[in-house]
Amino acid sequence: MALLPIVLDPDPVLRKKAKPVQKISTSIRKLLDDMAETMYAAPGIGLAAPQVGVSKRIIVIDVQAKNGPGLLKLVNPEIIHREGTITWREGCLSIPGYLGDVERSALVRVTALNPEGHKIWIDAEGLLAVCLQHEIDHLDGVLYIDKAENIREITPDAPESEDDESGEAAPAAESPDAAIKTQGG
Repeated sequence: MALLPIVLDPDPVLRKKAKPVQKISTSIRKLLDDMAETMYAAPGIGLAAPQVGVSKRIIVIDVQAKNGPGLLKLVNPEIIHREGTITWREGCLSIPGYLGDVERSALVRVTALNPEGHKIWIDAEGLLAVCLQHEIDHLDGVLYIDKAENIREITPDAPESEDDESGEAAPAAESPDAAIKTQGG
């Protein structure tokens, strides 16, 4: 595995709609592994392929919660159902040093392919739902700052700077619940 350079705004790749992956090859699985290593090293809780300069519909997520699903490596993810709303404080590895409040769907159902090429469904709420939406937005060339209110710089003495520099920061202690189903299972 290898650490990949993280692309910063205003790089044009962050504003392009990423292309679907046609075949999950060895190079796609290596990219997923490298993205996961890069996300953990950043440190972050989510990373989309455009953030490492690759315009493909690929994301990795690990909200690192006790009852969370662990590392998710998703190819061609798509939100197929949304419910409710929630406002969440978010940040982004491609826009370091800032946070903003973003209104998102409270519950989402996402379909994607796993690294083995099997179709999976993820029912998510809380932090995981927010992170899925944030990363899938990246695949459509949308950054959290396009939707955020109250964008503010993180300062070293601000308490919220400890929350998160890279993805979504919970407004309170959240427990991301998720149900993951594999096709045929």
